[in-house]
Amino acid sequence: MESVFWRDFVEFVFAMGLFVNAMLFVPQAMEIYRVKSAQGQSLLAFAGFNVIQVFTALHAYFREDYILLIGTFISFITCGLVTFAIAFYKSRASVR
Repeated sequence: MESVFWRDFVEFVFAMGLFVNAMLFVPQAMEIYRVKSAQGQSLLAFAGFNVIQVFTALHAYFREDYILLIGTFISFITCGLVTFAIAFYKSRASVR
């Protein structure tokens, strides 16, 4: 019985950690939108995060780890918003 408790506890904390990880990208996206600039932001870094998230999601799918799959998908969306915002504002800055 104890092992079931600890397994469930660890899965819950893991899931919350994935959610928190995904939410950490939201303030970055909001700040870029607020200042309407991506100056000092690395498109390469955030695009790299997205590539890693794709392969993490594929790994989770093949391992049937749906907690990891859903958490990674949410993170992919929020990080993708930052990636898109950086690309958008950097492209606008280069046109000027």
